[in-house]
Amino acid sequence: MSAEPANTARLVPAVHGKRDAPADAGYQRELAQELRNSYGTAGLIELYGRFSAGDGFVDALMRRTIWQAVSRRCGAGLQVGSGAGFKHPETFEIGSGVFIGAQAYIQGRYDGTCVIGNNVWIGPQAYMDARDLVIEDFVGWGPGAKILGSSHTAVPVDVPIIRTDLEIKPVRVGAWADIGTNATLLPGVTIGKGAIVGAGAVVVSDVEPFAVVAGVPAKFLHWRTDYDPLQTRE
Repeated sequence: MSAEPANTARLVPAVHGKRDAPADAGYQRELAQELRNSYGTAGLIELYGRFSAGDGFVDALMRRTIWQAVSRRCGAGLQVGSGAGFKHPETFEIGSGVFIGAQAYIQGRYDGTCVIGNNVWIGPQAYMDARDLVIEDFVGWGPGAKILGSSHTAVPVDVPIIRTDLEIKPVRVGAWADIGTNATLLPGVTIGKGAIVGAGAVVVSDVEPFAVVAGVPAKFLHWRTDYDPLQTRE
C-alpha cells in the first residue's frame, strides 16, 4: 500500500479565547475559600495530589478549585488537565480563561513571580521555569515547549556545577505570541508581542514583535505577512 501525498489543507475556526471565560459557579468560589481557610498552602498542595491524575468531573473541579485557593490570584474558567503540576503556586497570578494541558509542569520559587495572562493556552507536557516569568494575554504555548529561567554560574570550577550559585533571569512573553511545539526559551529572553517561534526552536536572544523565528539557535525568518515594522514606527 502506498501513501498518497496529502496536499490539501483546510481552515477551521479557532476556539480558545474567542468567548469570554465562563463564570465559575458560586459554590466553587465558596469551596475555594473554605479550602484556603482549612488547609493552608502546604495542605492544599498535598490535597491536590489526590485529584491530579483523574479525568472525571470531580477531579477537574477540584484541580481548578485548589489552584484558585492556593494562588495569589486566579480568574474564572481555569481548565487544568490531568497530571498537570506546579511548585510554589502561592506565587502565581493567573488570568481568566486559561487552559493548562495534561502533564504540564510550572515550577515557581518561594520568592518568585509567575504571571499568566488572560486566555493563555498552555499545551500538554509543557515545562515552565516560573521563578521570574510573565506571560501576557492570548499567548499560545505549544505542547512540550519549555522555559528555562535560570542556570548555574559554574564558578568556581573546583566544585560541582550543581553546587554553584543559581542565576535567575526574567523571561517575558508578549501578548498574542505563539510558541511552537517543543520550542525552548533560554533565561533572560523576551518574546515580543505577536511573534511566532517555530517548532523545536531554541531561543537564545530577544525576539522582535511580530517577527517569525525558527531553528537552533533561533534566527529571524521574516515578519508576519501583514506586519510592516517601518510603518509601525512612524
